[in-house]
Amino acid sequence: MLLASPIIFLQIWRFVAPGLYRHEQRVLLPFTAISTLCFLGGAAFGYFIVFPPAFRFLVGYASDTLEPLPAVSEYFSLSLRLLLAFGIIFELPVFMVFLAKIGAVDTALLRRNRKYALLISFVVAAILTPTPDVVNQLFMAGPLMVLYEVSILAVAVFARKKFVGFQSEDGVEDEIAGSGSADSNSQNT
Repeated sequence: MLLASPIIFLQIWRFVAPGLYRHEQRVLLPFTAISTLCFLGGAAFGYFIVFPPAFRFLVGYASDTLEPLPAVSEYFSLSLRLLLAFGIIFELPVFMVFLAKIGAVDTALLRRNRKYALLISFVVAAILTPTPDVVNQLFMAGPLMVLYEVSILAVAVFARKKFVGFQSEDGVEDEIAGSGSADSNSQNT
C-alpha cells in the first residue's frame, strides 16, 4: 500500500483535477505533493528508527524458560501500525499550514499553546504506539514536538496569505467556508 501510494494519489488527482479551476489546482497540487512526501518520510522514520527498538523491547522478554516466537502476522501488524502512525503524525506541518490558510490558527496562537501541544503529544504517543513502553512513546512524542515547532515555522513562512475565497474564471467569488451560497448571491443581485 505504501509503495503504491504515489500511483493511488495520482489516480485520485486525475479524478479530482478536472472539476477544479486552474488556480485551485495550483494551490492543491503542492499540498498533495508535500503531504505525500511527509507521509512517506514519517513511515520511513517509523520503520527504520522506531521499529528496531520496539521489536527489541518485545523480544526482550526472552529468558532461559521463555523463548519468544513472534508470528509473521504479529510482526507485520506491529510494523504496519508503526508505519501508519508515524506517517500520520508527519502530516502535522501540512495540516497546520492548511488550518492557517483558512484562518483557524496563526503563529501567535501556536506559540502560546506550546505547553498544551506538549501534553497532547504525549497523549497521542501513548495512544498510537503499539507497544506499552516509555521508550517508544518518547520516540513518537519527540518527533511530534519537533513537528509542532516545524509547523510554527511553516505557518509563518507559507501561510501569509489566507484562503478567503477563490475567484473563478467567470469573475464570481466562491467562498471556502460555504457561508455565501449561490442561491443567496443570486437573490442579492
